[in-house]
Amino acid sequence: MPHQNVNEPATVSAAVGSRRSVRAFLDRAVPGELLREALALAARAPSGGNLQPWRLYALGGEPLQEFKALIRPRVQKLSAEDRPEYHIYPPQLPEPYRTERYTIGEQLYASIGIPREDKAARYRQFQNNFDFFGAPVGLFCFVDRCMGPPQWSDLGMYLQTLMLLLRERGLDSCPQECWAVYHKVVSAFVEAPENWMLFCGMAVGYADTAAPINGFESKRLPLEQFAILRGI
Repeated sequence: MPHQNVNEPATVSAAVGSRRSVRAFLDRAVPGELLREALALAARAPSGGNLQPWRLYALGGEPLQEFKALIRPRVQKLSAEDRPEYHIYPPQLPEPYRTERYTIGEQLYASIGIPREDKAARYRQFQNNFDFFGAPVGLFCFVDRCMGPPQWSDLGMYLQTLMLLLRERGLDSCPQECWAVYHKVVSAFVEAPENWMLFCGMAVGYADTAAPINGFESKRLPLEQFAILRGI
């Protein structure tokens, strides 16, 4: 991709405005060069001390199919040993966060006609996470176990930068912390060193715009509810 002059119009706003957590993808391959380009450029994300504490593993084609065949029976059979190494949400999540979390779940399932009481249908939909929602690329992000909260925030900045670069290239994504539950299976498959902890996965591909679930758009708080501006 040619270097863009800093004075040229940016497309960041368009990428931010159109980014969604896509949960249904087309059966359309992602060009390897396009993905490599985005993964490399995303490394310009902020990183305290320039530690760049992220490590990425991307699966596509036959390796992805092999991994999904391996994980499928594990997902279908719940095991006590399948639990994340970190709390995806804080224990005893307080208000208003607890309500926000459950509200977004209700709205998502309602968008595809699954009622609250149909727990079986909800679970089947949730299991689609572990098929990467049909995406042709599955990505895993790891962090060195010696790192602390500041470096975990670096992961978030890298991943957000990556998702925006993917949008710029016409691609879509869905970040997936749920993969942390199966960190042992993932780590063994990608042969990650023991000192690297799985943070999350990410589905990457082209959105199926005809899928009802991709028509769902989560709401965001208005500026005045999360920002205090003084002297501005």
